[in-house]
Amino acid sequence: MVPEQAGSRAPVLLAPAYVLHRRPYRDSSLLLECFSREHGRVGLVARGGRGRLAGVLQPFAPLLLSWTGAGDLKTLTQAEPDGYVDPLQGAALAAAFYLNELLLRACARLDAHPAVYAAYRRALETLTGGVADEPVLRRFERDLLAELGYGLQLEHDVDGAAIEPTARYHYQAERGATRTPDGDLPGAALLALRDDTLGEPAHLPACKRLLRAQLAWHFGDKPLKSRELFRALAGQTPRPEMP
Repeated sequence: MVPEQAGSRAPVLLAPAYVLHRRPYRDSSLLLECFSREHGRVGLVARGGRGRLAGVLQPFAPLLLSWTGAGDLKTLTQAEPDGYVDPLQGAALAAAFYLNELLLRACARLDAHPAVYAAYRRALETLTGGVADEPVLRRFERDLLAELGYGLQLEHDVDGAAIEPTARYHYQAERGATRTPDGDLPGAALLALRDDTLGEPAHLPACKRLLRAQLAWHFGDKPLKSRELFRALAGQTPRPEMP
């Protein structure tokens, strides 16, 4: 989708959106990074946002946001909940922070990706439902790469042969899977990722290695803070799986 012009002054009214990140600004305001369905990632100043709106402008809660202004940073004019969701806790909370970090890293401001928004909302709703977090993360990573133009080739190897479940492969960014006896990726794991049958725990480590390598290749490998949260949780409870 063509990015919105940063200098547009047209007001936006009640756009479905989520807060990805927030931090204090001046005496009583907040700086927000939000992800909206129709406008992509947008930077907002919430004047007085640490007052009555502080409880509304929370990450992972569906919102309706209005804003105005030109330039890369807009001014929030209205915010209201768009339904109720149960709060995330534990490993599910850390997984949701990981999703936010991926969006902040991968999506440019004012570049709309409605399908990514839908995948993000679906992932949050699934995490809220108490489903195991790792398959949720792998699906989101796969869909994010595909929607941003970096989709994995999971039908055929680089020679055009169909992926075979009993074969082993090495996956090379921007080329695809090469069949090799010492490959680190079982064909069955590639097919599970393709077919969205990630409930088999044996396939998850290989899928995680593959997707983590692809994300690092396309968006950089700077450490993610959400992994620190997973480590902190691991010291308090039985160790959760890191993203």
